Amino acid sequence: MYFVIIVVLLLPLMIALARGTRLKIYETIVSAVFIFLMFTGAKWHEGVALIVYCIWQVALVLLYQRERHGKNRTGVFYTFVILAILPLAIVKLTPVFDPVPSLLGFLGISYLTFKSVQVIMELRDGTIKEISAWPFLRFLLFMPTISSGPIDRYRRFTKDYDKAPEHDDYMDMVATGIHYMFLGFLYKFILGYLFGSIMLPQVGAAAMAARGASGGLGLSWALVGYMYVYSMYLFFDFAGYSLFAVSISYLMGIRTPMNFNKPFIAGNIKDFWNRWHMSLSFWFRDFVFMRVTFYIMKHRLIKKRVHVSQVAYLINFLIMGFWHGVTWYYIVYGLFHAGAIIINDIWLRKKKKSNLPSNQWTKALAIFITFNVVCFSFLIFSGFLDTLWFH
Repeated sequence: MYFVIIVVLLLPLMIALARGTRLKIYETIVSAVFIFLMFTGAKWHEGVALIVYCIWQVALVLLYQRERHGKNRTGVFYTFVILAILPLAIVKLTPVFDPVPSLLGFLGISYLTFKSVQVIMELRDGTIKEISAWPFLRFLLFMPTISSGPIDRYRRFTKDYDKAPEHDDYMDMVATGIHYMFLGFLYKFILGYLFGSIMLPQVGAAAMAARGASGGLGLSWALVGYMYVYSMYLFFDFAGYSLFAVSISYLMGIRTPMNFNKPFIAGNIKDFWNRWHMSLSFWFRDFVFMRVTFYIMKHRLIKKRVHVSQVAYLINFLIMGFWHGVTWYYIVYGLFHAGAIIINDIWLRKKKKSNLPSNQWTKALAIFITFNVVCFSFLIFSGFLDTLWFH
């Protein structure tokens, strides 16, 4: 019913876009209605938190813009970045000290925070010259992506929003959007349901029944089955949600970036992160990894470039692990991927100096190894090992 209602309400907007006009006021009203419905009823307190959060972030962005046009002090920049992250940090850290969730929390706070921090950093860099409250708020609260991404970039989003696409171009966007919508149905409601609701409880129960195996470690074929089934569920469920967001964005004339690009055919772990949850991966690359690398090199904290990238990878993935949650398995998941990508870099450097063969068989082997490494990391991420070993 959600999709039926949203398509019906978007029809006037779509007709106007096909004629080269964007109904900005109508689009704002429809978006506001859906966001209101997302945070009503039992979730009314999340709606209040969202309003307070938006006021906070808009104030930060406008105040920092004023600072940027003045002295542009580094210490002030770091302060504003920390203040932009503060609500998310409070929400993530609250469960460590209190079982009651933070009143600041709401669905999508992580993705909105990524957008806010991105804008502050790009104001600092000068890639965003000028920004006002309404365009920033429109970018922050873009309805299809508010709850689960993908994470768009302000300049790319604004370029799409400010100019309606040409008729033929928009017709292609509509066709692509409808294709993504039905592919999302396949991923989320058929394959995601198959792996998540039917198969996962069964292999999970079998793995728990064998928890005494291998000296109490619970290592069993059922656990291996859980690893693969959970990996498939995680992909199809999340990719399905992402396809819905991209689909509705396309119907609204906005080319929101894709989040997944056949991640399970990646030839190495770095290639995997160029295919998996791409908007998040690229965000961390641009706003964490690259900046940590630049900072280390600027202050000459580490001499060898190889070691600089290794430390930057470690910090990058450790932050990503903490972002998912302050629990041991999320942190280990981040460290695992940092270790994997560092080992991968060492291997690629040695491979260049050797005469190892490169053909379809070695490529297939690389895909097989990468797939299993990734699936094992998802087993860690799932938290099932925590249940198996400690509960």
